[in-house]
Amino acid sequence: MNIERTEFTAWMEKIMERFDLLKEHIATKQSKYIEIDGEQLLDNQDVLQLLKISSRSLQRYRTNKKLPYYTISGKLYYKLSDVHQLIRSSLSK
Repeated sequence: MNIERTEFTAWMEKIMERFDLLKEHIATKQSKYIEIDGEQLLDNQDVLQLLKISSRSLQRYRTNKKLPYYTISGKLYYKLSDVHQLIRSSLSK
């Protein structure tokens, strides 16, 4: 099977376009996370998915001071280490 040079070049251009799209997608995912002092911050949605709990349960954790949180520009964030600590303390009980 022989492929002409122009056809090969067209295929390679399509492949390179796909790589560029993947690169942009990965860069977007990496910049999604906010860090403070080198530690990743999670928003409400991230914590809800990670812990598989309801928003009311998360609010209860905040109210009972079981999970520290930070307000930045009116949005709530949680340190990943604090979430891990909550998981550890829940398992040890």
